[in-house]
Amino acid sequence: MPLQFNPVKLFAGSGTTVLATNIAAHYGKELGDVVLTKFSDGEFQPHFNESVRGSDVFLIQSTNPPTDNLVELLMMTDAARRASAHYVTAVIPYFGLARQDRKDKPRVAIGSKLVANILVAAGVNRIMTMDLHAAQIQGFFDIPVDHLDASIIFVPYIKSLGLGNITIASPDMGGSYRARSFAKFFNAEVVICDKRRKRANEIESMTLIGDVTDQDIVLIDDICDTAGTLAKAAGLIMERGAKSVCAVCTHPVLSGNAYETIENSMLTELIVTDTIPLKYPSSKIRVLSTADLFAKAIINVNEHGSISQLFKVE
Repeated sequence: MPLQFNPVKLFAGSGTTVLATNIAAHYGKELGDVVLTKFSDGEFQPHFNESVRGSDVFLIQSTNPPTDNLVELLMMTDAARRASAHYVTAVIPYFGLARQDRKDKPRVAIGSKLVANILVAAGVNRIMTMDLHAAQIQGFFDIPVDHLDASIIFVPYIKSLGLGNITIASPDMGGSYRARSFAKFFNAEVVICDKRRKRANEIESMTLIGDVTDQDIVLIDDICDTAGTLAKAAGLIMERGAKSVCAVCTHPVLSGNAYETIENSMLTELIVTDTIPLKYPSSKIRVLSTADLFAKAIINVNEHGSISQLFKVE
């Protein structure tokens, strides 16, 4: 019996409109019509201005702060389910609260597990996301999770820079696996910056493990928040004799004084994606688009194709 393909409809949350528009363009159709009614006290209500009955609905929204982004995605999901959508996929380019993936001290919440539960309870049938802070977060869901890898976007760009002696660096011990995975594309060595924190977003000390002398260093991370870790790592690496240092981070959270910190750092360039829109332009920040990759993933999901084939880096 031939496979049945349901109509596909793409909708954007208000926090990810630009990326969603680009995804739709690469997919080959316009975004669906959804409006967000806002009340004077801050309450809001999403409303689909077209039928979604029997459709495979893709709701595109990153869940970075404010939490309104997450709540809007949940309410769009509920609205789609109540309007008899056949299948709802939450396309979450940046999965917020992912750093809260375990109990690292007593009496704390596991925020990413809570968000997973809420998404499923709202009626999401499938999750599509990119570069989770920890890959094991996929196990918090009892529904399919398509975990896209941004290295397919970053690797060709890094190769185009023509760097001579590449060494991959992780800004902390927790990112060493990510750095090793990235290093395989360049047959490069890996060095690690071992940091010790006083508290969240505040570094007490940092030690470099490995030799960076006369090397072009590429720092690899998934999230750039305050940029303090990257700036400190870049300074330490240059002090140890590196020729240059740039950084690759999938999700540009960039809170607080992050933009100023980047501008004043030893980084030649911070390479990010558009999973979160930049607040300000910066001469040191290069944004690479994820739209084509997400569009291809949506096509493959709808046509029951392979997602893993999208991870092949040329």
